[in-house]
Amino acid sequence: MTAWTAHVTVATVVEKDGKFLFVEEQTEGVTHTVFNQPAGHVEAGETIIEAAVRETLEETGYDVRIQALLGIYTYTPPMFPDRTYYRFCFLAEAIHHHADAQLDSGIVRAVWMSPDELLESARARSPLVIKAVQDAQAGQKYSLSLIYEHQNSPLIHSVDA
Repeated sequence: MTAWTAHVTVATVVEKDGKFLFVEEQTEGVTHTVFNQPAGHVEAGETIIEAAVRETLEETGYDVRIQALLGIYTYTPPMFPDRTYYRFCFLAEAIHHHADAQLDSGIVRAVWMSPDELLESARARSPLVIKAVQDAQAGQKYSLSLIYEHQNSPLIHSVDA
């Protein structure tokens, strides 16, 4: 039996003029390309917000400003029951596009699409992609102050003798 694994991931939902920023990508276990929000794993030593900004830039060429927490989502893919993804999803604003950016391996392109275009494609990477767009359209958002990320720093302890 394979051991269960938790994956901590981030994603950004970026909307502009009724269209959302997606990446078209190749993914494990799927023979065709799929659409996803810019997303990926949190790396050692970075905060979840730093990870969201980095992943968006690496996958789309866009610098973004994180504005709010959209939600925290979980997903266990049917084809991989031994893993669960914990996805911290953020609302973000596109602030600069690096048109000549080299996108991550497996990313075909960054694309702006309406929610209807996403649904009509029938190629959302997971149900979380559609749910995040629906939540953003419904105006769901939470203050970033809900997130406390402790930064390791030397602690000074004072002990009276």
